[in-house]
Amino acid sequence: MDELIISVSGLRGIVGTSLTPHVVQQYVAAFARQLPTGAEANTQPVVVSRDGRTTGRMLADIVKATLQACGRDVVDADVASTPTTGVLVRSLGAAGGVQVSASHNPPAYNGIKLFGADGRVIPAQLGEAVSAAYREGRPDWAAWDAIGAASTHADPHAAHLESVLGIVDVERIRDCRFPVLLDSNHGAGSLLGRRLLEALNCRLTLLGGTPDGKFAHKPEPTAENLVDVGREVVGCGAIIGFCQDPDADRLALIDGAGRYIGEEYTLALCMDHVLRQRRDASPDGPSSAMAVVTNCATSRMSEDIATRYGATFHRSAVGEANVADVMIREQAVFGGEGNGGPIDPRVGYVRDSFVGMALLLDALAHGDGQPAALQQWVAELPSYAIHKDKVEMPRDRVPAAMERLEAKFSAAAPSRLDGLRLDWPDRWLLLRASNTEPIVRAIAEAPTADEARELADEAMSLLRQSS
Repeated sequence: MDELIISVSGLRGIVGTSLTPHVVQQYVAAFARQLPTGAEANTQPVVVSRDGRTTGRMLADIVKATLQACGRDVVDADVASTPTTGVLVRSLGAAGGVQVSASHNPPAYNGIKLFGADGRVIPAQLGEAVSAAYREGRPDWAAWDAIGAASTHADPHAAHLESVLGIVDVERIRDCRFPVLLDSNHGAGSLLGRRLLEALNCRLTLLGGTPDGKFAHKPEPTAENLVDVGREVVGCGAIIGFCQDPDADRLALIDGAGRYIGEEYTLALCMDHVLRQRRDASPDGPSSAMAVVTNCATSRMSEDIATRYGATFHRSAVGEANVADVMIREQAVFGGEGNGGPIDPRVGYVRDSFVGMALLLDALAHGDGQPAALQQWVAELPSYAIHKDKVEMPRDRVPAAMERLEAKFSAAAPSRLDGLRLDWPDRWLLLRASNTEPIVRAIAEAPTADEARELADEAMSLLRQSS
């Protein structure tokens, strides 16, 4: 797609086509209009970072200059991950943050992700205000004697590193000297990833350690894109392979035999470890106040794990900001999205691959620490299969099609939290219309791959009739 994609928390597009310097300037100026004003607020800087793509420095310079032209001071963090940017915003008492990143999109893309003063990706209400100001196109430029200053942060990763190390038993992990592989794929994750794994005394094999955006494989950490990485895990004798996306807010796993475990298991394994620790630390057993949150497109594994430990389970609409909203409201101890994005409030309300790596190593260190421990742990979790599909459909036909689907699957429990979700005791189906394309996406999960595919196919057949 060569059209600009605008969401509640940012935008992305193809550099030089849909994402131009003018678009970046106008969008960042719109964000600046939403920042707090006044004598005290104007002393709060805005953090600017980027994920290492070849176009990142150029776009980050435009972001910085635009913020300064709007009268805001800027702290340049250069290459930093999405979760690192969130931690840095909080640690500096900044007014917000702007990260230049296109997440897992191909090299031609880049984008902008916006952070609030609380260090999390901005929620829907603020995102809608930014989008409205962008469409209005009336930036508030500062006078010549009121432009902002710019500075460079000497070590943007230190606060994040300290926070992540604070949630695990560092000495216990260090004693294990785990052989691990980290595939940062020339994204932002290598800078903190190397420091974290070396601080944990891991015997590290690092792939794609230069954050220059010259991806060695397609940037989304899916099974088909990580075949060669699986071979590298076996070749170096690692017990686990950690695979990040370019801005390092997602983490996929490969076991010591080179098998792709995936991203859904990242969240499930981390949640299992966190809830087990909290249960074991409570002499009175699990507390009903122990809540966890995932979005409505995440595997049922997390819900089953919450039930196992007596935790309260909550679902949110799809989107990191929506998960964070519910986590804050419910005072959740853990949450995230099934795309490999664990969120630990002890570190921040941002999906965080470094949290995932640390928690998984902590769990392995508290187990027997043997090479097969990860495989055994995965085998102990509930097992489901997910199938995804999509169909073209004009937006005005979607509501009626959803009504027909709900009527067809009348035995299921329906939810309109985000699109239409239908739940049965051992399976579920989610149908959501795209915000940027005339399509409806379907996700089905069931005990087996065949059952998941059959459920999705049945829904797709009805949708095609409706289109």
